[in-house]
Amino acid sequence: MTSVKRPILRKNEDLKEIESFQVAPGRWIGDDQPTFIIAEVGQNHNGDMAMARELIDNIGFFKADAVKLCKRHIPSELTKEAYDRPYPGPNSFGETYGQHREFLELSRDQYKELKAYSEEKGIIFFATACDSQSVEDLEDVGVSLYKVASRDLTNLPLIQAIAETGKPIILSSGMDPLERIGEALDTVRRQHNKIVLMHCTSSYPTPYVDVNLRVMRTLRQEFDVLLGMSDHTIGIMVPVVAASLGAVAVEKHATLGRHLKGTDQACSLEPDGQRRVVRDIRNLELAMGDGIKRVPDSVADARAKLCRSLVSKSDIPQGAVLTEEMLCLKSPGTGLLWRDRGRIVGKSARRDIPADVTLSEEDFA
Repeated sequence: MTSVKRPILRKNEDLKEIESFQVAPGRWIGDDQPTFIIAEVGQNHNGDMAMARELIDNIGFFKADAVKLCKRHIPSELTKEAYDRPYPGPNSFGETYGQHREFLELSRDQYKELKAYSEEKGIIFFATACDSQSVEDLEDVGVSLYKVASRDLTNLPLIQAIAETGKPIILSSGMDPLERIGEALDTVRRQHNKIVLMHCTSSYPTPYVDVNLRVMRTLRQEFDVLLGMSDHTIGIMVPVVAASLGAVAVEKHATLGRHLKGTDQACSLEPDGQRRVVRDIRNLELAMGDGIKRVPDSVADARAKLCRSLVSKSDIPQGAVLTEEMLCLKSPGTGLLWRDRGRIVGKSARRDIPADVTLSEEDFA
């Protein structure tokens, strides 16, 4: 891959790269923080507030960090031709594509209600803003961060409008090459550096062969930015592996049932899958440790039972001078190590020592 390194634009010299940033009281995203787990509802609520609340109930119960929806202002979203295009099919909620989109859209007041409901459950509520009107709506709702969808990575006016709010941005990159990613990042960095760049493949569902997790390393090196993973595969493996590779945030679609109507439902996790992703990422964080090699207390019993100690290979009469040929190594591991043999080799036995006995320094003088 040809490098396209470019200068990072900043509003001023005080705007330095950061390792973490706050997204809500007591909640941070960064290299030194627990993985920020986002349950992507999008429009899997199917325009139904009761379904949206049930999704939030599950997300809170399984202790994900955040729930994300998708906010659109349909007149800003579609041309008249696109709005009027017939939209038949099993996943359609309207006769035309525009009617379909209108059916799925929740109002500003409904967003306020869901934000309050999420906060009661201890969940951060935010959304993808798809246009400038939606940014205004979400500012009124009071979200504390924003998502930019992969399709809008080249929508620099929208990214500019979001960046000007000063709030953190989750920036998805599933549809564009490195050069365009750099342009989007530069647009944000004119305002601030509270960014997570999400590696993503924008196919639903994504075949494993197209995930390319190693791109996370490329993006981190290329742009010196916090990295996350927005996953559209079927299953729970990819977000967990992404967390092990350094993703500071992971995003996975959530549904009440993959059989439900809607194009995103099939690649979303049902409640038990949501539970397992959170469980496995939190267990992974415990297992990753701090990188310092040490023998934990939990190993002590196994070490005493299974490791090897210096043992008499044959009878050693009192007064006999010990040689290496009189030694062997056997379990348990409660005695002297092979490296410690110099403490007793060349010394005389204080008593008759039978064969097959664990030796100690007190046996020799």
